[in-house]
Amino acid sequence: MAERPYVIDEMISAKAIAARIEELCHDIRQEFASTDKLVVVGLLRGSFVFIADLVRELDVAVEVDFLEASSYGDTMESSREVRILKDLRGAIEGRDVLVVEDIVDTGFTLSHVIKLLNSRKPERLKTIALLDKPSRREVPVKADWIGFEIPDEFVVGYGIDFAQRNRNLPFIGKVRFTD
Repeated sequence: MAERPYVIDEMISAKAIAARIEELCHDIRQEFASTDKLVVVGLLRGSFVFIADLVRELDVAVEVDFLEASSYGDTMESSREVRILKDLRGAIEGRDVLVVEDIVDTGFTLSHVIKLLNSRKPERLKTIALLDKPSRREVPVKADWIGFEIPDEFVVGYGIDFAQRNRNLPFIGKVRFTD
């Protein structure tokens, strides 16, 4: 199948992302000031750039783990069926956990992950998402911290892909098809 031609229009600059991460980390440090080690759980694959910048900015002891959940595959629409492709390596029972998501769209993935991780009895479970598209929400879920609220646009960059492309862009961009 031939790929549709597209261009990417910058929506959120790398500088704006860095500044927002700094603000978010201030709040997260306050929330988890009493913890001896925060387990930061990145939802692969889209959050890997965000989680790297986030943990470098946090001034608390962290342990990083990853969970891979999928509801998209290589399409632009959610299948609404969340599959866990890679589970955590470590236990989170009795621990403080921060789940890092790239984008909350329909809400199916984040809702599923919250239920799954809460069943493992963490001390505290908080969530952060770089991007939020509330106009697309189908499941009543909201991250505790949001980087940016965006309109219903298909976006790439800063770890977020379109069919495994464009993750390496330093900014968030809107995909615009040219055909």
